[in-house]
Amino acid sequence: RVAMEASELWVGFVGAGRMAGGLVRGLLQAGKVPASNILASAPSDKNLDAWRELGCRTTHCNLEVVHRSTLVFLATKPHILPGVLEELRPAVGPHHIVVSLVAGVTIQTLQRLLPPWTKVLRIMPNLPCVVQAGAMVFSRGSNAGDEEATLLKSLLSSCGLCEEVPESYIDIHTGLSGSGVAYVYLFAEALAEGAVKMGMPGALASRIAAQTLLGAAKMLLETGEHPAKLRGDVCTPGGTTIYALHQLEKGALRATVMDAVEAATNRACDMAKD
Repeated sequence: RVAMEASELWVGFVGAGRMAGGLVRGLLQAGKVPASNILASAPSDKNLDAWRELGCRTTHCNLEVVHRSTLVFLATKPHILPGVLEELRPAVGPHHIVVSLVAGVTIQTLQRLLPPWTKVLRIMPNLPCVVQAGAMVFSRGSNAGDEEATLLKSLLSSCGLCEEVPESYIDIHTGLSGSGVAYVYLFAEALAEGAVKMGMPGALASRIAAQTLLGAAKMLLETGEHPAKLRGDVCTPGGTTIYALHQLEKGALRATVMDAVEAATNRACDMAKD
């Protein structure tokens, strides 16, 4: 029943930035929603041209998105969302499902700014959703039930891993995965530069570093093993890996990464209070 409803959904995006565009590409590639059933709004054509190329409909009117859609994604900048919700509020009905991608805006705030019956969910994606390899978490408001949660998870699983969590985990997800993508890029850059230092051409080193990260991540997901177990499997007594790991431990890699996740999570919490 959920699959049938998903294929018949009219989906709207208020805001048409890169992250929203990444989600749409996932939905279209998986055949979840026809492009003709998707309507996006933005103040200018700057971002909308890419949506038109995908076959989606576009508009400069946010209210048109609500009037023509059942599932409405909010994808604006945080500072303009209150004004947008004030504009949309009169048009939101009991049949709408409203899903916010906006960082730092809580479900409580969304419910306060929308009609009291509104079915609200909040989702936090990350950049690899653009290539359908994202990590997303979502939480539901008081009026969103199992049907809405199942529908959202069914749709967004086409863009990567999608898990329902308590809302308190969303800021942690930001520190772990939203910002964490940048930590991985930094590590990939360092891996490749180490190989360049030892004499390998940069382009080749970068490709091998990226494939190394991809393969390691795939093994973590597919085996379900603890990272420490897989790390131990690579080490042999007196071999190259244990010598390298000793250097990483001397540089306090684990403690530094843990501190980074903590710092980003705390910043996400502060932004939500602003």
